[in-house]
Amino acid sequence: MKVHTMAELMMAGETPEILFWVGCAGSFDQRAQKITKAFAAILDKVGIRYAILGKEEACTGDPARRAGNEFLFQMMAYQNIQVLNGYGIKKIVTTCPHCFNTLKNEYPELGGHYEVTHHTGFLQQLIEEGKIRMKEKGSFSGKKISYHDSCYLGRANHIYEAPRKVLEALDAELVEMKRCRSNGLCCGAGGAQMFKEDEPGQKRINMERADEALETGASFIAAACPFCNTMMTDGVKNREKENDVAVMDIAEMILTEME
Repeated sequence: MKVHTMAELMMAGETPEILFWVGCAGSFDQRAQKITKAFAAILDKVGIRYAILGKEEACTGDPARRAGNEFLFQMMAYQNIQVLNGYGIKKIVTTCPHCFNTLKNEYPELGGHYEVTHHTGFLQQLIEEGKIRMKEKGSFSGKKISYHDSCYLGRANHIYEAPRKVLEALDAELVEMKRCRSNGLCCGAGGAQMFKEDEPGQKRINMERADEALETGASFIAAACPFCNTMMTDGVKNREKENDVAVMDIAEMILTEME
C-alpha cells in the first residue's frame, strides 16, 4: 500500500482532506495493524485524500495520564500539538477511541484544536453519502453480530448509534449484550490497565465481558477499539470458542463487504 505522510504531501504542495491518526496500537500491535490496513484500504477505495504523520506521530499520552504521569502526558501532547499545528491540520480521523478522546477533549486546553472523528462515525458518513456501497448478499448477511461498546466511545463521548448504523449496513442481525450502550461493561483495558497486571479478584473482567458476548449466540463480536479487540479475543480464546466466534473491527467487516 502506498500511504502518504504529511511531510511528503507538504513537499508536493498538497493538503489532504483528513489526517489519519494511526495510534500506537495501530502502528505496533500485529492484530491492530490489520485494522489500520483495513481502514486505509477503505479510504483508498472511496478516493479520499488522506495522510499520516508517520515517524512524526508520537503516542497521544493517554496511557501516561491515566496511569498518573501528568508530566509525561503534557510533554507528549505538546510535542504532537506542535507537529499538528505546524502542518495546519484541521480534521483528524482515528481508529482508536483512546486517541479520539484525548485529541478531541484533552488537547484543546493545551492549544490543540481539531475536528476529531472516530472511524465508525466517518464510515457512517461515507455510507450515508453513498460513497460506500455494500454487496447484495455478503458473508455477514443474516448472521448474528454482537457489538461491544468501547468506554471511550460510549460512556465518555456518547457515541452509540454510529457503530450500530454501520453494522446495520451489513444486513446482519444485531444482538445486544445485557449490558450495552450507557450501561456497557469495560473490556478491562482502559485506564492504562492494558499495561499492568490484574488486581486480586474473583474473575478477569475481559472473561466476564466475553461471556456476556458469547451468551448472545452471535457468530461475530464487533469492536471499534484495538484495546477492546485484544481483550475480547483473549476472552473468546480462553473459553475455547475462537473457531466459532470471530472478533473483528467494524472497519474490517465493512472492507470485506464493499462493492
